Amino acid sequence: MMFDFHMHSRLSFDTDANPENMVKAAEKLGLKEICFTDHYDHHDNIDEEHDIFTIEDYSQTYDGLCSDTVKIRRGVEMGLTLWNPSYVEEFLNRRAFDFIIGSVHYAGGYDPYFPQFWEGVDFAAAVDKYLRTTLECVRCHQNFDVLGHLTYVCKSPNNPTGKAVPYRDVADVADEIMKCLVAKGKGMEINTSGVDSVGDFLPSADYIRRFRELGGEIITIGSDAHNESRVGQYADEALAIAREVFGYVCTFEERRPVFHKLK
Repeated sequence: MMFDFHMHSRLSFDTDANPENMVKAAEKLGLKEICFTDHYDHHDNIDEEHDIFTIEDYSQTYDGLCSDTVKIRRGVEMGLTLWNPSYVEEFLNRRAFDFIIGSVHYAGGYDPYFPQFWEGVDFAAAVDKYLRTTLECVRCHQNFDVLGHLTYVCKSPNNPTGKAVPYRDVADVADEIMKCLVAKGKGMEINTSGVDSVGDFLPSADYIRRFRELGGEIITIGSDAHNESRVGQYADEALAIAREVFGYVCTFEERRPVFHKLK
C-alpha cells in the first residue's frame, strides 16, 4: 500500500515535469493513490512577484488526467505567510480541491533554500528563526489540512551542517507548533525529500512520535517529487514510521481525511 501526497508538475514555478509521466511513474511503482500539490506561493514581501498559477491552467492540466490503477487527487501546496490568510481563503473558494498542504517557505523575507537567509546567522539561529515564523503562520492560518515539511530549513544546500535538526534541539518551539496543529485539527506530513539532502525525513521520526504524544491524529506521506524519477521515493520507509507511531496513514478526498490501517 503506497501513497504519495506531495507531488509537483509543470504548474509549479520550479519544475517543468510532465504530469502524465508522473502518473506513469506512479503506475509502474504500484502506488495506490497520489495527489498533485503544486506551489501557490506568495513571497514574504507583498510587493514582489508571486509563484502562482491560474485556476484555468490548473483545471486544464489536471481535470482530464486519469489512470486505470492509480487514484489521482487534486491538491495545492499553499505557501503560508503572515500577511496572506485572506488571499488563501479567496483562492481556495475558486474551485474544489481534495487536499491542501500548508507550507512555510519564507522567514525574515527570504526562502531558507537560498544563501540570503543564512547571512549573519549560525545554524541554530537560522532554524529558530524559521520555526518561530512557522509557529506564527500556523497560528494565523486556518485553511489547510496538514503542515508540510516542518524542518524544511534543514534541506537547504546552504545548511552549514548538512544534517537535519533533532527534535530535542528545538523541543520548545516544535511543541508549540504541534500543539497548535492539534488544537486546530490539522495534520503533519512525513516529507521524504530530505533523505538525499540531509539523511532524514522532514521532519524526522522523533517529531512524528512527539506529534502523536501531543494528540496528533492526521499523518500523510509525500515525496515532494518535482520529476518522475522521485515519485514515491522512500514511501515504504515513511510508511514504516507511520505504522509504528500511528498504525495508519491518511489520504484526503474533498478535504476530508481517509484513514488507511497499516498492518
